[in-house]
Amino acid sequence: MAEREDPDSARRPAGGRKISLQRCETCSQEEAKYRCPRCMKYSCSLLCVKKHKLALSCNGVRDKTAFVSVNEFTDLNLLSDYRFLEDVGRAADAAARHLTVHNPTAKKLLYGLRNKARKCDIDLRTLPVGFTKRRENSTTFNCMEKKFYWHLKLIFPHSHAEYTLQGVPDDKTLADILKPYIDPVESDPVVCQRLKIYTVSPQSDVQILMKIENRKQNSVRYYELDARRSLLDNLKGKVIIEYPTFFVVLKTLKNNMVILGQDASEPAENSDSESSSLSSVEEGEIRDSS
Repeated sequence: MAEREDPDSARRPAGGRKISLQRCETCSQEEAKYRCPRCMKYSCSLLCVKKHKLALSCNGVRDKTAFVSVNEFTDLNLLSDYRFLEDVGRAADAAARHLTVHNPTAKKLLYGLRNKARKCDIDLRTLPVGFTKRRENSTTFNCMEKKFYWHLKLIFPHSHAEYTLQGVPDDKTLADILKPYIDPVESDPVVCQRLKIYTVSPQSDVQILMKIENRKQNSVRYYELDARRSLLDNLKGKVIIEYPTFFVVLKTLKNNMVILGQDASEPAENSDSESSSLSSVEEGEIRDSS
């Protein structure tokens, strides 16, 4: 009896693997062998995989919370969601068992830190133990100097780069904070090369923005900060969740980052006026045990 030929056999090489119908989306020359679980880009080699991760700031980890339409929802998606909820439950349980939750000294320090910030007209809010920002935060207050030393994150979106600073004194100006990064003379050569788009641009084109908290997801707005003023002056009257995060952008390339008061569809008002009536102790904040 004659054997029936596999219709896919003509497209298979000697090793038995099907030939991909896609080209590598990085070099556009070779046949694709891999597909990124996160951004679904095709790559042909380890080199192209690394290049696409660098170009797109992709970590290669599948986004478990990505939107899936009802028409595309399968049993695999249901299983993935179920496992994700299990992981969340385990993380929450581990956080509840963390020693810091039941440590009155740690609670007292956080309570004192929030009170000091409130006296400086800063609404500092902390997250429960287990959150990444709670673990990262190294902000302290020096009672002798009566000065904050902030944990600070700088994000340079046009270069897909971010840097974390620790122990930044609150009397330091934002211009001095940025000098080691975008100043053509004082910046580190490696950092300067990575942030080249900023270093070659006039300093007058550089803007420092901070995201406004407590706004709806579809109405994200940013404060524009004054680089000539101190860190403390720029943070006054604002809500800070754990530590400040600044976005360093160029005026011509900031895309959809809308500055408060520059959107014609809304009045120029401080969004904190709504949140000022809220208690400083909110849901999701570590509460004082007293």
